Amino acid sequence: MARVSRRAFAVGALSVLASAAPGVAAPSGRPPRRAVTEMRGMWLATVSNRDWPSRTGLSASAQRKELTALLDKAVDHRLNAVMFQVRPTADAFWPSPYEPWSQYLTGTQGKDPGWDPLGTAVTEAHARGLQLHAWFNPYRIANHTDPGELAASHPARKHPDWVVRYGGRLYYNPGIPAVRAFVEQAILDAVAKYPVDAVHFDDYFYPYPVAGQTFDDDDAYDTHGGDFSSRAAWRRDNVDKLVTEIAAGVRKLRPGTRFGISPFAVWRNAATDSRGSDTRAGVETYDDLYADTRKWVQENWIDHIVPQAYWQIGNTAADYAKVVDWWAGVAKGSGTRLYIGEALYQAGAAGAAGAWQDPAELSRHLTLADRYPQVGGHVYFAAKEVAADRIGALSRVVADHYKQPATPPS
Repeated sequence: MARVSRRAFAVGALSVLASAAPGVAAPSGRPPRRAVTEMRGMWLATVSNRDWPSRTGLSASAQRKELTALLDKAVDHRLNAVMFQVRPTADAFWPSPYEPWSQYLTGTQGKDPGWDPLGTAVTEAHARGLQLHAWFNPYRIANHTDPGELAASHPARKHPDWVVRYGGRLYYNPGIPAVRAFVEQAILDAVAKYPVDAVHFDDYFYPYPVAGQTFDDDDAYDTHGGDFSSRAAWRRDNVDKLVTEIAAGVRKLRPGTRFGISPFAVWRNAATDSRGSDTRAGVETYDDLYADTRKWVQENWIDHIVPQAYWQIGNTAADYAKVVDWWAGVAKGSGTRLYIGEALYQAGAAGAAGAWQDPAELSRHLTLADRYPQVGGHVYFAAKEVAADRIGALSRVVADHYKQPATPPS
């Protein structure tokens, strides 16, 4: 599912868009802190040309110009890290020996764009004092169901048994060990070649539920799931293996490069599990995406986590204040750093809740989160909105919270 479409789905699943609460409760009365070192990140999405390039088929020089302009916008807003999507649909934004060039560059999957976007992004980001986090989507193959539309050399065409059609899209089957090994190989190729500051996943593991449809992994479960009490436990173990093996691979290939994940922000609702958050979300990552995000933090399997807390303060299904409070509790005492994913795309958007029409809503988020010592910064979705700064919400954040530049955590 395209990232922007998934966000719309998530908001709908939560019955969102209640009005913001008039006040913000915060723990312990600690005064807000302003750290010299904190994460100030920006997602730069390439799937379906969401943020960049603006369309397919631009010349290499035009693509470079657009990319560096977005990096400059990040600097202008005193941000210090960019999460650059370089493998959106089992393809590549660098010359990969394993997967074809992305169609979002030229319009034709497998066609060489004539330059190296990832290599250029790393160089240009570092020249501006920005970290470059390479963002990979592990299992999504295509936003359609026809393997014949893929490049002739595409691994999904060579291994049709690896592929599952679901929800109008194609996915690699996470339950096949050879798939996991291939995905890891494809991702780690970029880590070996480029001095990226981090490897980044978002919330796509098993796909989001689609009503009336079943993710068909029967054969894989029959073959590989015998040691598990349920299919759900087996699926979670498949995702756990991907996470731990990528983490180990990154640390082996490039010590000092970090591994972070940005999940949908509700692990489980408290009504489902007493350890869960005080939310009433329509999606729970543990049960629906088979992603045990709480475990990854508490076991220190990842270096940082960026829960997508894409709701306003006071939202009736998932109150931003309650979501941040829960994640701060999960991260407390762990070795995993906590950053909060912020819905800049909602600010001033048509149809968004009244709170999102207020340029001060995002600034209130940072004021609230600053009262938790576990919160080490924020990441904004996404680059197009950073550049446009619709209704001035990000400018308000800068004025209120980013008066001085900050060094990203290292």
